[in-house]
Amino acid sequence: SMYREREEDVHVLSQHLGQLLTEITLPSGNNLPLQLSPEVRFLLRNMTGLKPMGGDSTQLLRLPSAYQFLPHLLLNPSSLRPALCLSKGRSGVSVVLGIPTVKREVQSYLLATLQNIIASMTQAEQNDTLIVIFIAETDEEYVNIVANEVKDHFAADLNSGLIDIIAPTPSYYPDFNSLRTTLGDSKERVRWRSKQNLDFAFLMMYARPKALFYIQLEDDILVKPQFVTTMKTIALERIANKQQWFVLDFCQLGFIGKMFRCVELPWLIQFFFMFYNDKPVDWLLDHVIHTKACNLEKDNKQCRKDKEELWIHYKPSLFQHIGTYSSLKGKVQKLKDKQFGKVNLFIPHSNPDAEVHSDIKAYKQYTLKRAYQGESFFWGLLPQPGDHLNFKFKNPIYIKKYIFRSGNAEHPSDKLYNTTIEVLPKVSQNLDFYNTTNDGFVIVGKFDNLGLAEGTVTRRLGAIKEVRLTVHSETDNWAILSEISVLPDISR
Repeated sequence: SMYREREEDVHVLSQHLGQLLTEITLPSGNNLPLQLSPEVRFLLRNMTGLKPMGGDSTQLLRLPSAYQFLPHLLLNPSSLRPALCLSKGRSGVSVVLGIPTVKREVQSYLLATLQNIIASMTQAEQNDTLIVIFIAETDEEYVNIVANEVKDHFAADLNSGLIDIIAPTPSYYPDFNSLRTTLGDSKERVRWRSKQNLDFAFLMMYARPKALFYIQLEDDILVKPQFVTTMKTIALERIANKQQWFVLDFCQLGFIGKMFRCVELPWLIQFFFMFYNDKPVDWLLDHVIHTKACNLEKDNKQCRKDKEELWIHYKPSLFQHIGTYSSLKGKVQKLKDKQFGKVNLFIPHSNPDAEVHSDIKAYKQYTLKRAYQGESFFWGLLPQPGDHLNFKFKNPIYIKKYIFRSGNAEHPSDKLYNTTIEVLPKVSQNLDFYNTTNDGFVIVGKFDNLGLAEGTVTRRLGAIKEVRLTVHSETDNWAILSEISVLPDISR
């Protein structure tokens, strides 16, 4: 692949040299702006295929390129260079996962999606995979905010080379106000889908030389465990058995979970450039397959059959769409892949006997008591500053470890933010060296930005009568507790 790329580079350079010689050499052949020796002129002409006497060989044919379809790219030499590129240079892996992310009006799912993807991969899979996060925005401040969030929460994965973060320059995009209105769509929708086509093309161009296979994902999904191994195994088996395919499809929704050979991505990239203004990206993929597979002299039934030879669908699905709010303003999207199967929405535990109380009103049957007993998850309406969730033990206990996990797979943004974990010792003395509340509780932890609070309670506090969660700020979301675990220390 690398040899092929260098070969193409040399060919393009030869074309440019030939064009230069054609334009600046007069019939005498001695009027180059630089005083080149006869030997150098002879060498240049041989490299470019030009004959000393001109003739038909001087009529250079130029291959069409992205610049014909996107002429604005010529206005800035950096138009195809990422404005941001955080990378350890990982390449030569089996799989690259492409995740475009854009600014959403209501809520972002990116961190939850990344957390789920990485947690669903074995160490061997992580070592043979590259995740490329494409922040498809040109607002430098926003790009830096997202990049810093990823760096803060996934520092080890960035340092290991598992994650790359890239963003485009403003000059990569055309003037979206000058787009043609097509398909009867509104100008806003035309702009949204046209930009998405260009986003996918940019991401694919970056990812193409880095792996054998490319998998298109989105920033609001849930994945099955070891999905990378499953997809790679199927792809390699088809290749070994000499079974043709262009796309292996592991999700029934949109462009999620579509797998391609990296060497075949130029087909898509060029097609997206040619028709980015005309149709949505998933329609363009269908048109590529239709063009490659269908005989116009046959009926639609035969066409569908022929397309299925190149577009291979697998069940059950390996990916589920979890987002509700689309990146298109005002669009609510509740699409679910029925082939994905059931999702675990809570993690049950056997906890010490306790009386529970919540200042946050529960939604339907999703009460705090049932969540504490491991029967369901707690789902509360709009937490307010000063709200408490109380767990008062019937018998005071020493606590070895606690876990409070907020949000779940279907509602990843329903998390507890700016919320502390507090304990009330049985004996309230010698607390001067601890961070305490006015009513005698000791603050032992807090929820992080991923909605998780876990830690230990020092034995020096003695037996604990009560654990309390305290909300310190208002939130626009409801709150879910999908895991509650209080593990007693029975060593004493």
